[in-house]
Amino acid sequence: MTASSLAQGSPPGRGVYCNRTLNLRAIDVVGYDMDYTLVHYHVDDWERRAYEHIRGRLVADGWPVEDLRFDAELVVRGLVIDIELGNVLKANRFGFVKTACHGTRRMDFDELRQTYARTMIGLADPRYRFMNTLFALSECCLYAQLVDRLDAGGLPQPMGYDDLYDAVRSRSDATHTEGELKAEIIAAPEKYVDQDADTVMALLDQQRAGKRLLLITNSEWSYTLAMMKYAFDPFLPDGMSWRELFEVTVVAARKPSFFTSGAPLLRVTSDEGSLMPHVGPLEPHGCYYGGNASLLQAHLGVSGDEILYLGDHMYGDVRVTKNLLRWRTGLILRELEEELVAVEESTEIQAQLAALMADKEQLEYQHCQLRVAQLRSKGGYGPVHDEGGDYGRRLAKLRAASVALDEQISPLATMAGKAHNPCWGLMMRAGNDKSLLARQIERYADVYTSRVSNLLYATPFAYLRSRRGSLPHDP
Repeated sequence: MTASSLAQGSPPGRGVYCNRTLNLRAIDVVGYDMDYTLVHYHVDDWERRAYEHIRGRLVADGWPVEDLRFDAELVVRGLVIDIELGNVLKANRFGFVKTACHGTRRMDFDELRQTYARTMIGLADPRYRFMNTLFALSECCLYAQLVDRLDAGGLPQPMGYDDLYDAVRSRSDATHTEGELKAEIIAAPEKYVDQDADTVMALLDQQRAGKRLLLITNSEWSYTLAMMKYAFDPFLPDGMSWRELFEVTVVAARKPSFFTSGAPLLRVTSDEGSLMPHVGPLEPHGCYYGGNASLLQAHLGVSGDEILYLGDHMYGDVRVTKNLLRWRTGLILRELEEELVAVEESTEIQAQLAALMADKEQLEYQHCQLRVAQLRSKGGYGPVHDEGGDYGRRLAKLRAASVALDEQISPLATMAGKAHNPCWGLMMRAGNDKSLLARQIERYADVYTSRVSNLLYATPFAYLRSRRGSLPHDP
């Protein structure tokens, strides 16, 4: 991805990566999502517990799935579920499938080619479900495992792969909205929440620099209150509450419809979550329920390009916001830190691959030139620059050398393809190309970074510049 990193003075992997030049001094309002953005969770623990709740709902409905267990390495963000065929896919930026699993079984090259050779993955197609956020890991993991069980005849009734997906998704939605899981998180936040004092400091810097801060989350009031108290209040100046950081807090926002609808706004009037209709100007540091982006932007009195909004959901936080409102956008990708470590660790392998591929390209060039000389010699036409003769022997020698190179390249390419995840490889790559996720980020996110606290190193005054775009013909 062509992007610049403002990482001077920041720890490794903690840069802010810029797709579209962004002058933070020109930003008047900075808005944030909460879950996996301002408040980060211990991913494996949170998603395992979510998985167990979804599985428990299936068990309660008579599904024999008690033995299934969450596998943190089975899926990653940015994959696509083909609900028509029960496959989990990784596509490149053009939508061509590069890696696929049917359920949990990896599809070999011939099966993948036969299934998807003429298919381009389009995210507008209801056949495909894109894993936009870390919250999708538990859902996708269970779906892949259930595809295996469905194929083996181990589920209580016949159904299609799309019906299976609907069954998992409906129970996943219920798990996240009905409160039992979140009550467990509230009761023991130390087990699930990753406190980060630098996030609080970054927002204090922004506020003191004159930025107007917003919190816009889909979480309900009681959960938002508990999480923000735990994650923020211990690191704020004495006597200051997290609510004083934000000019406006919106809970139960129902993103992405928050950015597209005209839903009414209610005011939260107590810590217990009492609500009343709101009319008139928004109150300083007020907390609200529902509403819509148009109302909020009218209150702020600024244009879209003066607002920067950061969230972890590729579609609900970034794509819709960019497309409809033209707000400046930032995506939070916590996995990016591990990915950059994997990239660094594979540097030597990549260098060996590059050298071997350069040798292979030279052999292929010689092979092509020799074949053309052979054609011209046999046909008696055109200039023949190669007078060596004995084309068959020389071509065979070049082919043998190329095969020998392939035997060196293949294990290195396999190792490189397993960097970060043994099945899916790097999140932002699909082979040598950008992944579909990377293309979405490139198109809709002005900046991306692993955590909000990385803005501490950028400061509220940074001028984030994108690099000159690379083209295949660039030297």
